[in-house]
Amino acid sequence: MGDAKSLFLPDLERAHPVSGRRLRGVRLIHTHLNGEGLNDDDLTDLALLRLDMVVAVSVDANGLPGLAHAAHVLPLNPNGEKWVILEPQLPAQLDTDFLGLIESLEEEIARNQPGRSYRTKDSRALLVSVTTALIYDAEESLEELRQLALTSNVEVVGAFIQRRKEVDPRFLMGRGKMEDLILRSMQLGADILIFDQNLNPSQLRTITDMTDLKVLDRTQLILDIFAQHAHSTDGKIQVELAQLKYLLPRLVTKNTAMSRLTGGIGGRGPGETKLEINRRRANDRIVHLEKLLRDSAQSRKLRRIRRRREGLPIISIVGYTNAGKSTLLNSLTNSHVVAEDKLFATLDTSSRRLRFPREREVIITDTVGFIRELPTELVAAFKATLEELEDADLLLHVADASSPYLEHHIRVVEKTLAELELNAKLRLLILNKTDRLPPETAQNLARTLEGVPICALDRDSLLPLIRRIDSILWPGE
Repeated sequence: MGDAKSLFLPDLERAHPVSGRRLRGVRLIHTHLNGEGLNDDDLTDLALLRLDMVVAVSVDANGLPGLAHAAHVLPLNPNGEKWVILEPQLPAQLDTDFLGLIESLEEEIARNQPGRSYRTKDSRALLVSVTTALIYDAEESLEELRQLALTSNVEVVGAFIQRRKEVDPRFLMGRGKMEDLILRSMQLGADILIFDQNLNPSQLRTITDMTDLKVLDRTQLILDIFAQHAHSTDGKIQVELAQLKYLLPRLVTKNTAMSRLTGGIGGRGPGETKLEINRRRANDRIVHLEKLLRDSAQSRKLRRIRRRREGLPIISIVGYTNAGKSTLLNSLTNSHVVAEDKLFATLDTSSRRLRFPREREVIITDTVGFIRELPTELVAAFKATLEELEDADLLLHVADASSPYLEHHIRVVEKTLAELELNAKLRLLILNKTDRLPPETAQNLARTLEGVPICALDRDSLLPLIRRIDSILWPGE
């Protein structure tokens, strides 16, 4: 439907949603009244709407049908070609086996997507970073985003980095680059675009208007992981609260954008049934959850007071996510706290007693890990849990010595502690996973950073750490 100036396309996502198929099962046939062939708008619609084919029938001077110009998208190819424009023909001479062409095209697209048939429905993501900083920094951050995606059980099929002088306020990147990105996602079989930068509500609305792909940013991916790993009542309340605070300003987006925000990846967890409610009910729910957290914080405060009365020193383990904090707690106390080689495997605070020589005991506590650009919604929601750190006599800062980004991770943790007003606390740096390094390298790192080298899986390596803690808590004894 349209006229000589414009063409109206219905809501194809609702009428013809894309499921396991890479193409939509819709062909667009329209006329060009001035005898011209396919234009840029036609080809853009072909790619962004995942049309099977676009056909423009020209009209001659007598108003009769002229040549039919047709095009379809191409699978991923070394030349980077996006589509092929077929030889123009008169409509009466068109003899293409259309269904056969589309079936073979989809099979070819599937073959270019390792491990994925076009009939499968696994979540696959294309990672995107738009930066004004150095490419190296963006690559480091994007690698972390890849680990976050894998932790959230999403297969990463590709990554894209664009460096700009300044970020586009509407599309983050330029509109043309965004169109290329959406086409590439189709060629790679991606269902999700995950941005390393946080999208404001306006950017989210603009990008979701361009594509039927699910669109997530770094914050929502982290919220998704927290939703999967929260097991305690406090943890579930904190995650739901963070989800609602994040999504509240985004409730103004169109319904299709919201449905893509809240289903499956990025919309899981305790709050998933409450994310599409109206703003008033969302605010009421936030007030209710904050009250529950205050009541829970009061209970934790009473427990901390009782611990203080016992006169036992308190040690809290902090550090970057996946540095080995829970493994260290298990090795020191012979306990069985969940410890996995995943980001944010631990969300719920765990406390254990640790016996030192000369019949001394301490309480040692494991806490949630830190990460770069930790969402402010999460920091606020978990503030009650992190209050445990305020009572600590010693913070054990665990760092992954084998990480190529060790120094950056240490800076992130120190910065987060400063934001929590805990930078004055007594701290001891622990360099974990030194078994992955040559012994000389591990010793040099420990000397340079003034840390204690350990392997949390090897209890024998913890003896120097225990002696060091003993000398800090009971100096001169």
